[in-house]
Amino acid sequence: MLIDKNKSVTGSEPVDPLQWVKRYADYLYTYAVTRINDEEQARDLVQETFLAALEKVKTFEGRSSEGTWLTAILKNKIIDVYRKKSSGLSNKSGVSEAEQDQKNFFDPDDGHWNEDFRPKELGAEEDLLVNAEFSMILQKCMDKLPALWSAVFTLKHMDEEVTENICETLKITPSNFWVIMHRAKLNLRACLQKNWI
Repeated sequence: MLIDKNKSVTGSEPVDPLQWVKRYADYLYTYAVTRINDEEQARDLVQETFLAALEKVKTFEGRSSEGTWLTAILKNKIIDVYRKKSSGLSNKSGVSEAEQDQKNFFDPDDGHWNEDFRPKELGAEEDLLVNAEFSMILQKCMDKLPALWSAVFTLKHMDEEVTENICETLKITPSNFWVIMHRAKLNLRACLQKNWI
């Protein structure tokens, strides 16, 4: 395939597939691995992204930057991974286990927090998301979530997707979304309190 390295289809932005690996591979890999926490699968997804982009390069209209376009392709591939994992949502073992853990959070009589699980201050004034150790612990806590819960939380809070899109993508209802989000946050808080504080 001959590609004009200097112009996109619309001529508004240069497209140079020969530079994609050099320019975007590290960024795309980091993007993928922070969302799926699987290094091998992240590498595969980046390769699949480059292949898909090569196949679609003639349709690239230059409305966004080359990097944004590649990231969008990768994001769709990650969503496919979420879908595959979440279709096993019916794989209730992880969900049941996580829900069982939450039964200890509240007093069944009055609905208030049990003392051991009552939210505590994280005790940090800095922006925790730029703290490497905190990020590592958060990622490990997210890995403990059932696949669907992790996908919902990641799409909402890392990718800042709107709720309607998440529901449509993962084939869940809005009420399921809010239940899942609530349970994911409870589990993450409990995990962070145990491992961070």
